[in-house]
Amino acid sequence: MSRPRLGFLGIGWIGRHRMQAIAATGLAEIAAIADPTPAMLEEAAKLAPDAYHADGLDDLLAQDLDGLVIATPSALHAEQSIQALRRGVAVFCQKPLGRTAPEVQAVVEAAKAADRLLAVDLSYRFTEGMRRIRELVRAGELGRIHAVDLVFHNAYGPDKPWFYDPAQSGGGCVMDLGVHLVDLALWTLDFPAVGRVSGTLFAGGERLGPQPGRVEDYAIANIDLQDGAALRLACSWRLQAGCDAMISAAFYGTEGGAALRNIDGSFYDFTAERYRGTSRETLATPPDEWGGRAAADWARRLAEGQRYDPAIERITDVSRVLDGIYGR
Repeated sequence: MSRPRLGFLGIGWIGRHRMQAIAATGLAEIAAIADPTPAMLEEAAKLAPDAYHADGLDDLLAQDLDGLVIATPSALHAEQSIQALRRGVAVFCQKPLGRTAPEVQAVVEAAKAADRLLAVDLSYRFTEGMRRIRELVRAGELGRIHAVDLVFHNAYGPDKPWFYDPAQSGGGCVMDLGVHLVDLALWTLDFPAVGRVSGTLFAGGERLGPQPGRVEDYAIANIDLQDGAALRLACSWRLQAGCDAMISAAFYGTEGGAALRNIDGSFYDFTAERYRGTSRETLATPPDEWGGRAAADWARRLAEGQRYDPAIERITDVSRVLDGIYGR
């Protein structure tokens, strides 16, 4: 197993956290870093003192890299990913991979054409609780799943202005938070065919119309699957709900249910339970250091020599659902 040379484009908090997770595996070399903010470069240098400080993406791609980790503003993800893939460099990108389904599809096609490993940081898949719930669902132990309730309320909002510009972000809380839940539901159910999708968006308490000109801070959505199952989504920024966050993904079937829920408003601590009638069984509890597992998994697969994985094509299904919520 070889140690791939990796570059990191965007090394704010998320970028550095993923860098640290990959470095801890010992499977890859942190070869180069790039960020327009000197303070971010200084912090990242503490984790990778020997890394080359590149002057942007072109300079990074000139450093004979095997893989690139992208943690830049959302509007740049698709273009930067495609540029790297066309240079023969594998990509691990923050969500969303693109602001719309066509943008996402273009990145996937670039990865396929280049035969390079592409992954997106859909980190909640890697919580122990969701792994256990998915196993139960896939084994048929909950019977036929007919309802899924998805919630992600955040008492705060993003601290960077670009999040509030739909041209740069692609959307508000649905694009930022809802993407995780939509992905969790479809991934757990093995990406069933989606039928009708509808969404209701609000900004500052005002209801928005289709294809709004400003980002939403509260949203509810209904996602009907072609097999008859119904998914309900609610997500928000700056919700006054008495805690930092409310996060859950609950699956209800003909033979039982199961749910992942955060504990005491935490963004990081989750419990997972299985339900049988009025009884419950604990499936997973903290501690669970899940935040960097998606990045570490991509680095491992890259070190093993893995190339294009067709499973990434299902990310377009998630993006199509988001487009439906936004009325695109």
